[in-house]
Amino acid sequence: MQPIALLFALLCFEAKADDGYRLWLKYDPLQDASKRASYSKSINSVYASQESSTISAAVEELQMGLKGLLGKNITLVKSMDSKRGNIVLKIENNEKLSEEGYRIFSQNGNFYISSKSEKGLLYGSYEFLRQVQTLQDLSKINIESNPKIKLRLLNHWDNPNGTIERGYAGASLWKWHELPYVIDPRYKDYARANASIGINGTVLNNVNASARFMTAEYLEKVEALAKVFRPYQIKVFLSVRFSAPRNVGGLPTADPLDPQVRQWWKDKAKEIYSIIPDFGGFVVKANSEGEPGPQDYNRTHVDGANMLAEALEPFNGIVMWRAFVYKADPNGDRTKEAYYEFKPFDGQFHKNVIVQVKNGPLDFQPREPFHPLFGAMPQTPLMMEFQLTQEYLGFATHLVYEAPMFKEVLDADTYAKGKGSTVAKVIDGSLHNYRFSAICGVANTGSDRNWTGHPIGQVNWYTLGRLAWDYSLSSEQIAEEWIKMTLTTQPKAVATIKDMMLKSREVMVNYMTPLGLHHLMGEGIHYGPQPWLDKSGRPDWTSTYYHRADTIGLGFNRSATGSNAVGLYAPEIQAVWGSEENCPLEFLLWFHHVRWDKKLPTGKSLWDELCFRYYGGAEEVKKMQEQWIPIKPFIDKEIFTDVLGRLQIQHREAVWWRDACVLYFQTFSKKPIPEPLEKPKTTLEELKKLVLIYQMR
Repeated sequence: MQPIALLFALLCFEAKADDGYRLWLKYDPLQDASKRASYSKSINSVYASQESSTISAAVEELQMGLKGLLGKNITLVKSMDSKRGNIVLKIENNEKLSEEGYRIFSQNGNFYISSKSEKGLLYGSYEFLRQVQTLQDLSKINIESNPKIKLRLLNHWDNPNGTIERGYAGASLWKWHELPYVIDPRYKDYARANASIGINGTVLNNVNASARFMTAEYLEKVEALAKVFRPYQIKVFLSVRFSAPRNVGGLPTADPLDPQVRQWWKDKAKEIYSIIPDFGGFVVKANSEGEPGPQDYNRTHVDGANMLAEALEPFNGIVMWRAFVYKADPNGDRTKEAYYEFKPFDGQFHKNVIVQVKNGPLDFQPREPFHPLFGAMPQTPLMMEFQLTQEYLGFATHLVYEAPMFKEVLDADTYAKGKGSTVAKVIDGSLHNYRFSAICGVANTGSDRNWTGHPIGQVNWYTLGRLAWDYSLSSEQIAEEWIKMTLTTQPKAVATIKDMMLKSREVMVNYMTPLGLHHLMGEGIHYGPQPWLDKSGRPDWTSTYYHRADTIGLGFNRSATGSNAVGLYAPEIQAVWGSEENCPLEFLLWFHHVRWDKKLPTGKSLWDELCFRYYGGAEEVKKMQEQWIPIKPFIDKEIFTDVLGRLQIQHREAVWWRDACVLYFQTFSKKPIPEPLEKPKTTLEELKKLVLIYQMR
């Protein structure tokens, strides 16, 4: 090969390589030649009727995206003329649109993106690019879209030292030691990615917060990030340590009713807004898992939240007060604690307080029923907290598409005001006329080049944004969008990957925690199976506290004859979940202690059904590997190899989960593993040693 030809070949190879950095904003040339030609013929330029940093960001994205997708320069014109092929960004009044909503339509050979504000123009521009990336027909485009939830957040559990609590994709994105003087270009790309899916807020630090974030040193660093995010309409928020007045304020107390403490927070709020005028507000984890809070001073959650709310109110800031609280009670039921701590205070929180509630009553398990608070606080705005980072879902080595899990919760009916009172209608404010509506996801991002460790883990970030904007979107639609924007548009490959993604969550539930089991993971690190764990720092950190296995049966009795956690839900739900006969199998062992020989609707006994689910889940991962291999020609080689390797790890660990749980529960059931399932090739004692090895890392 001649030197020039060799150089050209190398350049082409480098251009094709994809390390995942560009996420779903991968503007490579469209492979569908007819679509590319059609789009190219109808799009030539961009015109914006007004100027601002946000509109400039929208124009820049349209030009960059369309140049990559279509292979042509898209010019920015200064005035409209009679030529066709313009993309027109126009601010205009439209009663059907909210402040962030947009309309996209075609007229007289031009495409129009209109909104009441620059925010809507930004979001509409990204939607236009999504239409092109996913090969939609633009000839009669007419899209009108408003976000269903006002505040759409990522929560970063990042620490000042660069670590991330429950982070599995490298170190923190935020280089605190460099800020505010060095601005990593990645910050802008992070903002672009969030804006493209409608996320409009980011909490920069861990809910187990360091008080250092309340110092002038760190507020200056936060301001540097806010400046980068501002054109993309992303507000910054901070998690605050409740004891900050003592830790960094020099006061002898953090009592929320102490006048000096209240004044300290008012002064601190004033200082923050003088540095960051569009600062969003605070997230607070208080009196939870050892974190300080108002109960340290015999005060209530209301006392603490309202003190902070009053400090932020003059600046239109909000307080997101987390409801993740529970007492160490060996005879209690942890899933009831938050309800009992917050339900009595309904209607007593200040008007700019939102109570932040996890999707389920325990802690981001592979499957939980929806949190009972969603049907119990009509006078207090509640927001949803999902977890994108896979703390209990196999970290960044297991392929788990979380949209079906999120949809399961959002679509669940609370019956708070009769049939149709879904969790989604609670958190969007429409059911109870909340002043605020909000949703957040605990981020799965990190410093890994591909952002999320597992390449397909990116879709869970994408999913959070898309469902926060419009929770009526289906898991199928979101998956297909993301695949076409990120991996491939080849029809058979799209169908294969979508099938893998859509079943992945249920597969994972089956090889980890089938039939409503929960909290069986390794101590501390939350990795791998440890169903035998019976001693820990507190009783509700053990596995035996939850599964209650004995010679009679398995499961936590939360029915009326047990802890009666089911009694926290509406009567319509109690009638189903509270009955062992009526309870859906996915929640059976969550709400009931069931006999090993109990015959289930599947025709199998509880023991046999448990075994078949564990074995079936592990086998499905093997099938996912087999599905992945034929699509190799249609996606990037680097991504293909990465995902294949992780699927191999996932299968090995699915077998690990299967064998550990089946062998352990067999010590109680005393029943054989049913035919034709083969017996594990290892012993329970060997598996117990394996978990200890992981914990010593």
